[in-house]
Amino acid sequence: MSQAFLKTMDENGKTLSLQDFSTLGKDSNCQFPLSGIDIADRHARIEKKDQSYLIRDLRSAAGTFVNDARVMEAYLNDGDVIRIGDQEFLFLTQEQTNRPFPVTSRNEVWNEELQALSNVSQTAFPVLILGPSGTGKDVIAHALHEESSRCKGPFVSVNCSALSETLIESELFGHIKGSFTGAISDRKGAFEAARAGTLFLDEIGDLSYGLQAKLLRALENNEIRPVGADRNVRTDVRIIAATHQNLAQKIREGLFRADLYFRLNVVTIAPPALSLRMEDFEELLYSFAKKMRVRFSHGAIVRLKKHPWPGNIRELKNLVSRTAALYPRTHITENHIEKLLDKTLLEKSEERVTNDIPVIKEIEKQMILKRLEANRGNQRRTAQDLGMPKSTLHDRLKYYNIDLANFKV
Repeated sequence: MSQAFLKTMDENGKTLSLQDFSTLGKDSNCQFPLSGIDIADRHARIEKKDQSYLIRDLRSAAGTFVNDARVMEAYLNDGDVIRIGDQEFLFLTQEQTNRPFPVTSRNEVWNEELQALSNVSQTAFPVLILGPSGTGKDVIAHALHEESSRCKGPFVSVNCSALSETLIESELFGHIKGSFTGAISDRKGAFEAARAGTLFLDEIGDLSYGLQAKLLRALENNEIRPVGADRNVRTDVRIIAATHQNLAQKIREGLFRADLYFRLNVVTIAPPALSLRMEDFEELLYSFAKKMRVRFSHGAIVRLKKHPWPGNIRELKNLVSRTAALYPRTHITENHIEKLLDKTLLEKSEERVTNDIPVIKEIEKQMILKRLEANRGNQRRTAQDLGMPKSTLHDRLKYYNIDLANFKV
């Protein structure tokens, strides 16, 4: 690696560029002067050796820790957490800037969730995207890939609902020649095609129960076995999964494995329906209209905003496409709108009650309680286990009214 960085794991999140030799400690002559508890004058040194970085403890009383293990010296890997006294740093092989996540919203609550993905994108943790069809789950998945350290690798998308069980297994894991009728040659599956990149498993809730077990083993062991093969193949992918299904309900009905859910649900984001983020409506409409060379009058836009949009952003995009096809080079007025709107799903959308999110929140709460109990209330270890920043865990504890005193020995 040509360059590496330390990022402070506090609310400021400063990024420090490492030199060939970088000393950390309280002494003002150190390259990285630190202040805090249990930090020696010259506490530790990070030096570049060939294409790697090595951290050495300089005989400090409190010690130097890498991923919670005390070390005298250790080679550092991307994403390692270094603790010196009461200060924590993230070791990075490429600089992370505080640039905004490319997907934004004028809805403050939704935009806050989106911007948190800027940090999530830099990790290797799985991401589970929940929500109604047409809300842009694929757009978020692409953005997570483009903002990640794997952006130069491939982005491979598999629709788990579009293929039969035999074909989806081959699609995911590949097959060898002669393994089934029609297998006339060896074929790499999506896990291999996405090597060093991102694998997007769309509509994961439609995956058959039998294949869920095979997928779980692949994720836990970082290896797959192609159909008909007698050996396993190591994998190197970042997983992003999405579904419009109520996974909690499917788990209760025995149709979705709870262990697979917990394996995928390290970081969860749920895009809201378009009707809940109407602050973005006009910007979305203009972006589609510009691409398709359609013009809407003010009255037409006012009428469109009254529509409930059960098909969400996809329905809006389809309407603009329909407009371009039916009324090319026409200034669209309110009189055109009734002929353009798709009212097929209106009755169902008015009756539908979405209760996914409260259930998901309860599952998240139980996950936090379980890890807190295992870690005897240690917030830092619990946050690491759950794959979330300590500050996020602190917010969740307040939100769920969890008392840490109940977990301390």
